Amino acid sequence: MLDAAFLIPAFPLLGFVAILFFGRKLGEPGAGWLATLAMGGSFASAVVVFFGLVNEPAEERRFVQTLWEWVPAGDFSVDVGFLVDPLSVTMTLFITGVGALIHLSSIAYMHGDKNFSKFFLYLNLFAFSMLMLVLGDNMLITFLGWEGVGACSYFLISFWFTDEANASAGKKAFVTNRIGDWGFMVAMFLTFTTIGSIQYVDLLGNASTLTQNTATAITVLLFVGAAGKSAQIPLYVWLPDAMAGPTPVSALIHAATMVTSGVYLLTRVNPVIAESAAWAPSMIAWVGAGTALFAATVAVAQNDIKKVLAYSTISQLGYMFVGVGVGAYAAGVFHLMTHAFFKALLFMGAGAVIHSMHKAYHTTHNHEDAQDMRNMGGLKKHMPITWITMWVATLAIAGIWPFAGFFSKDEIIWQIGAFGGAANAPYPALYTVYWIIALAAAMLTAFYMTRMMVMTFHGTNRTGEEEVKNLHEAPVVMWVPLAILAVLSLVGGWINVPPAIRESFLGLGPLTSEWLHHWLEPITAQAMHIQEANLGELSHSAPFGGGEVMWAIISTVLAMTVVFASVRFVGGQKVVPAKDSPEPAGFSKVLLNKYYVDEFYDRFIVQPIIRMSRFCWRVIDAGIIDGIVNGVGWTARGTGFVASMLQTGTVNTYAFILTVGVLVILGVSIF
Repeated sequence: MLDAAFLIPAFPLLGFVAILFFGRKLGEPGAGWLATLAMGGSFASAVVVFFGLVNEPAEERRFVQTLWEWVPAGDFSVDVGFLVDPLSVTMTLFITGVGALIHLSSIAYMHGDKNFSKFFLYLNLFAFSMLMLVLGDNMLITFLGWEGVGACSYFLISFWFTDEANASAGKKAFVTNRIGDWGFMVAMFLTFTTIGSIQYVDLLGNASTLTQNTATAITVLLFVGAAGKSAQIPLYVWLPDAMAGPTPVSALIHAATMVTSGVYLLTRVNPVIAESAAWAPSMIAWVGAGTALFAATVAVAQNDIKKVLAYSTISQLGYMFVGVGVGAYAAGVFHLMTHAFFKALLFMGAGAVIHSMHKAYHTTHNHEDAQDMRNMGGLKKHMPITWITMWVATLAIAGIWPFAGFFSKDEIIWQIGAFGGAANAPYPALYTVYWIIALAAAMLTAFYMTRMMVMTFHGTNRTGEEEVKNLHEAPVVMWVPLAILAVLSLVGGWINVPPAIRESFLGLGPLTSEWLHHWLEPITAQAMHIQEANLGELSHSAPFGGGEVMWAIISTVLAMTVVFASVRFVGGQKVVPAKDSPEPAGFSKVLLNKYYVDEFYDRFIVQPIIRMSRFCWRVIDAGIIDGIVNGVGWTARGTGFVASMLQTGTVNTYAFILTVGVLVILGVSIF
């Protein structure tokens, strides 16, 4: 069963090849169904491999499948091979499962697009690249997939490239991620220089032999790469602009693929992080906490429904980085999984809303913004399935019991307190700060998500008197994935309920267990042993006292309070259509403009680089280098011209010149 691992990336690759050669003949919807079936085959293969791995003893849940030798170069050798273990299989399950649902929804969303087949061509290639990234048994194969998802993100984000904003967004994502790629490449070179191999088995097996400085350097460099792909401060700026692409692309990038790469990479090398200096994982946690809070504050003021979800993704990724930074690797992966469920649901639900709004505006030849929530309102009457399912996802991301987000987010927040309260915690005060920030970001999440739901689905409809007649529920191929993801957003958290909560009424009795924690234990055990040796006994209380159950109750009560208060607060405000809305002022304007970070980057980084590039081009390249080259040419031409004047073909002239030359030589010799 484990031998079927190669089929997981093979199916989307075959789908890509088939659409590449036969896409035009397949047309719409054939190309879409073929791409969806390819992802379905990949998911089925992942399930087969999963059950094959489950049947193995815990200590033997690691299988390396080598396909062929790729790069033989002296001591440097790289195989094309796959590492099948609990972490990679878990990643493939939700990548392929959620990816298949997004493919299915895209069939309806992209209906009528002239490049329908090309869109699914890119989707299958994107999925293949992501699967190579998580399955690769060495850093080079991972990097191949890493670059593949980067290239595909450019194709998909700028899919409607005739619009300059879309093309610029694609370029911004591509260039920003190159910064992170540099960190990954240097880390790979350092790894090979240090241990003579870039195989994960060799790296993790020799983690204890690394010096602290080397482990720290590898950790920091990989974190730079992870921050780029997973949109952490200061490299997060590409992700909000990625909303320029079709909404299914946003769902795929934000939920199950590209943005998860960084969290996966750091979790994969967790023993190296554990061996690094104490400040390195603290840096990861600090950046994650800062990103979570920063993005949450921006999200509260956005009016574009996709921008709200984009900053929500950045914030939730911050939680995962906090989990990695404090050593709660299983909790970080747990939230990564549940986030894939409810965030895919939210984006696909937003896609259904935008699809309906676009059709309504198109029918009446209205050119208002179909993504601006100020133009919506009252949509629950017209889109009840979308409304219900998106509320499920909202309650999940808000961290309300018994939805999936409650268990995964609460686990990270609790683990912050547990590691911070350890006997030998290096920076105990910082852990308290992380805990407070994580709790504050969670409350803000509950607010801005409720605000989004109220502005979109509740209150008075602001679409327009004629437009509202054309509003409709999503087609079947769009709402079926919503329903499936809603179920997963409800029950997905029950696979990893900690013992203390499981034994209380919050754990829903015998249905739940700490399964995911034990499943990932072969991946995290080495790092946990190192941390326990360094930190001592972990705390079993929150920073301000109280047990896990009490704080779980407090957190969900706080989240519910925020949700109910937000419904009344936002519902009581008068919302006017975007065209009639006054310009924001004060701090609201700052939040709406995302703290002017893009403007800061443009003024102090982008424009100076452009000016320096122009100087290098005009002065150094065109002036100096071209001047030297052209000068040599002009000298040769001038010399040739002068010489050509002497080449008259007359013997008398040559005799005269010879005589003059002899006289000059004699004159110099005599005098």
